Amino acid sequence: MEKNTQRIALQKIARKVMIERGFNTDFPSEVLDELMEIKDPFNSKQNTVKDLRNLLWCSIDNEESRDLDQLSVAEQLPENKVRILVAIADVDALVNAQSNIDHYASQNTSTIYTIAQIFPMLPEKLSTDLTSLGFDEVRYAVVVEMIVDDNGSVIQSDVYCATVCNHAKLDYNPVGAWLEGTLPLPDEIMKVEGLAENIILQDKVAQKMKDLRYEHGALDFETIESRPVFDGDRLCEMKGEKKNRAKSLIEDFMIACNGITAQYLATKKFPSLRRVVRTPKRWDRIVELATEHNFRLPTEPDPKSLSECFKFIKQNLPEHYTDFSFSVLKLMGGGEYVMELPGSTPQGHFGLAVKNYSHSTAPNRRYPDLITHRLLKSAMVGQNIPYSAEQLELIAKNCTVKEDDAKKVERQVEKSAHAMLMETRIGEIFEAIVSGAAAKGTWIKLLNPHLEGKLVKGFEGLEVGHKIKVRLVNVDVQSGFIDFERVE
Repeated sequence: MEKNTQRIALQKIARKVMIERGFNTDFPSEVLDELMEIKDPFNSKQNTVKDLRNLLWCSIDNEESRDLDQLSVAEQLPENKVRILVAIADVDALVNAQSNIDHYASQNTSTIYTIAQIFPMLPEKLSTDLTSLGFDEVRYAVVVEMIVDDNGSVIQSDVYCATVCNHAKLDYNPVGAWLEGTLPLPDEIMKVEGLAENIILQDKVAQKMKDLRYEHGALDFETIESRPVFDGDRLCEMKGEKKNRAKSLIEDFMIACNGITAQYLATKKFPSLRRVVRTPKRWDRIVELATEHNFRLPTEPDPKSLSECFKFIKQNLPEHYTDFSFSVLKLMGGGEYVMELPGSTPQGHFGLAVKNYSHSTAPNRRYPDLITHRLLKSAMVGQNIPYSAEQLELIAKNCTVKEDDAKKVERQVEKSAHAMLMETRIGEIFEAIVSGAAAKGTWIKLLNPHLEGKLVKGFEGLEVGHKIKVRLVNVDVQSGFIDFERVE
């Protein structure tokens, strides 16, 4: 394949896989016609809001992100307490529940981020402009307010609507490196008086919240995400990136927000969409993996014990920590959306060790979050519940199926990109870890470069987490097949 056509080839593959999985790839005319009528980020249907524009709001996200869903700010209180405010884009203010735009979003249910092309859930005029919390823009937001004690526990919280303004658009990597002490203060922070101190305070609170979650049994996964590096239309490499301090800060606040919004709806006697990760079915294999790393887990699934295992391996076997995290993540199984009625027993999120957990922090790119915002805003002003239990149950099932399909689309395009990069390396030998072992096949993940493929020979007796050596025997860019055989 000509290298200068690689990006175009990947885009064609992405569109083909999207269609095969039942996703829309382009906005239909009725959506675009409706979009033409939306010209202003404000409208009269919005509930009464607070004016919080002058707070030191900032966004921390990927450098290229334009669909900004969250801002955050901190305020020091007496007795070492801190008020944390998280503003979340109020997409519902402009997207009506019965609109064509909403109908389109309900079909795809999320923005799909393939490495070749992004397929947005909402038209970009909305997701990257009128509902995005962009730099120096005044926007509607749903604000989650929490007061955090010195030990990291949320002792008081509230949810309400406000107008906000983003005073600094920040990038994860330089902010993370600054917080970790490896790079100087980013210019964007330096330009805003008091922002550096505010972010340091946010980071301090986030670290305490994280530590408390780990005490309760949350799992500290360390994973490596791959992102493409193009030179024009030529794919140069897939660059691996680990989580950093800035990503953790935002993640910790989002986890807290999702717990607070779930509890808020329960307090108001509203049903909700919950994000659930059930008890792992392959706990026996997780126990075996822990034993191989000199840690004994109980025979029955227990998130707190597994969290202690993560901590033990991170401290004593740091060179094995990423691989162990990856293996356990594979064995945990995927999450799902469920409808929960007020007063029912929450099913919980095993990996986060929390019982009450919704998705509410990314309404520009996740449909369940938009539904949650409509429930929250109705609950705030005492309106009727905007969805029946049956409607919420159908939405939850559809979003779970579509999320699984979206991950398959993203993986498929990533595999095709990896196949492009591996075309010239047939016959080479690599170190790998088994990432999947089932009747339909055995999959492995290379340690360097970071990519997955199928083991087509020598897979007998292997389990997730086993380390082996493999030889590359075949690649197929269109299908994304990367085939290996085991080397004894």
